[in-house]
Amino acid sequence: MQLKHFLVAATFFIPTLSTGVSAQRPTARFNYFHYEGKDTLFQHPFDPKTEYQNPILSGFYPDPSICRKGDTFYLVNSSFSFFPGIPIFTSKDLVHWKQIGHVLDRPSQLKLDGIRISGGIYAPAIQYNKYNDTFYLIATNVSGIGNFIVKTKDPAKGWSEPILLPKVGGIDPSLFFDDNGKAYIVNNDAPEGTPRYSGHRAIWIHEYDVKTDQTFGTSKVILDAGVDPSTNPIWIEGPHLYKRNGKYLLMNAEGGTSVNHSEVALLSDNAFGPYVPYAGNPILTQRDMPEDRGNKITSVGHADIVDDVDGNTWAVFLGCRPYEGNYYNTGRETFLLPVTWQNDIPVILPKGELVPTIVKKVKLEDKPVMTTGNFKFYDEFKTTVADMKWLMIRTPRSNWYSMEKGQLMLSVIPKNIYEVGQPAFLGYRQQHVTFEVTTDLNFTPSSDQDIAGLVCYQNEKNNFVFGKTLVNGVQTIVLDRAEKTIDRIAALPIPTGNMKAVVRLKIEGKGAVYSFYFAYGNKDWQLLAENVDARNLSSQKAGGFNGALVGPYASSSSQLKK
Repeated sequence: MQLKHFLVAATFFIPTLSTGVSAQRPTARFNYFHYEGKDTLFQHPFDPKTEYQNPILSGFYPDPSICRKGDTFYLVNSSFSFFPGIPIFTSKDLVHWKQIGHVLDRPSQLKLDGIRISGGIYAPAIQYNKYNDTFYLIATNVSGIGNFIVKTKDPAKGWSEPILLPKVGGIDPSLFFDDNGKAYIVNNDAPEGTPRYSGHRAIWIHEYDVKTDQTFGTSKVILDAGVDPSTNPIWIEGPHLYKRNGKYLLMNAEGGTSVNHSEVALLSDNAFGPYVPYAGNPILTQRDMPEDRGNKITSVGHADIVDDVDGNTWAVFLGCRPYEGNYYNTGRETFLLPVTWQNDIPVILPKGELVPTIVKKVKLEDKPVMTTGNFKFYDEFKTTVADMKWLMIRTPRSNWYSMEKGQLMLSVIPKNIYEVGQPAFLGYRQQHVTFEVTTDLNFTPSSDQDIAGLVCYQNEKNNFVFGKTLVNGVQTIVLDRAEKTIDRIAALPIPTGNMKAVVRLKIEGKGAVYSFYFAYGNKDWQLLAENVDARNLSSQKAGGFNGALVGPYASSSSQLKK
């Protein structure tokens, strides 16, 4: 089912900052932001009463982790160096997801100053402890405080300040609460002694005290290198520990996060091992599938599992949808599949099978799904704080935006997207391979360094800036493309009669190419640049782990400072 428009009411608020824009700064004003997905994948017919579409969270929602309390599921994802950090969703049926906020929504919880975009928050893992009716989230800030825990009685009402775990190194920690009340942390870290090869890692276990929120006792390696050390497997990571039929199940990602990614499983009679690998590993991968397959989904892994109220087990995991080769601008997305148990091993996808994009499921809610499919997002800025779908680059330290009377106002500040700082930019995830974005802009630049409009953002060195500036004293519509260097793709002077007109901007994305349009007031669209190479927004070109964002931007420092 498709909706005409969708205006999300949920918002995020930065309590330590005023959102008022300084009246003494030039401002760029936007009346709306409209995003529409147009993927052919989501045009395939299916029955929403008995089937769902993969991915369940389209766009940049990597490293999913899931838990359940009662009949409600909770899902979180990595957020790297974007603020607020760690989006959190709830669902009753694992398909209809509603974002209820972010786990790290205060600057005091999330310090991202001066770090790379693919730094910050890695692989959050969420767990509910029935023994003290408390939710726990454990994650790594790889660029700052390391591994930490936050907790809450109600995920919708905010989380604690981070509790540091100084004795837990490495990345990807995950909590497990045993049925006897004991608790453990498993994580990825360097192996004992000297690593034998690049990518040689190990999974460690630590005892955890819920009273002190700290580890104690002696930590131990429970998996060295991977399920078959003789093959020199790389990047055993993303561990989760479970218990079924009295046996401890250890699930891990293996093979790196690109096309060789996979999920593996091991069993033990004791939490501290020894763990015996499943003979049929991996329990999930697409690395052996033909390159020319249709609806290609790659890089699957980093899975977590959960039981529903009827005792069925489901797995969430990340995957990518390339438009060609290994190029994808949508980032790592969240997928869902039912689990088949084989001798206490959860098989997520039998070997040789493709990840299905339409999956049968019973007990689906009778309402639209707004996290996948060809949905529309329409924000008219009618609230005073930003919708929670908007992201900032790094932690906010100044008040450069406001929303008043149906307008988003961005201060034209001396920060730009080419710097490792925080520009005046609100980014919405690109959630489709084929999409369209439109907005309007009321802005009068005062110098050739003033610019405002739309940005497509992957990182500081890979992006687009599409908007209005001065060129030799003349108001001009420009398109700048960055891929290590900044190149002006197009520049069109604004006719005298249109200099005071509101400028409408439109971006049409179609896989590897984007086209850029503009219009004055209510006049017809004009093409500025057609089929521009947008592979600079892919991880394949830009590196890193995040997907592309698109959204409003303003700066008084339009070019990279030498």
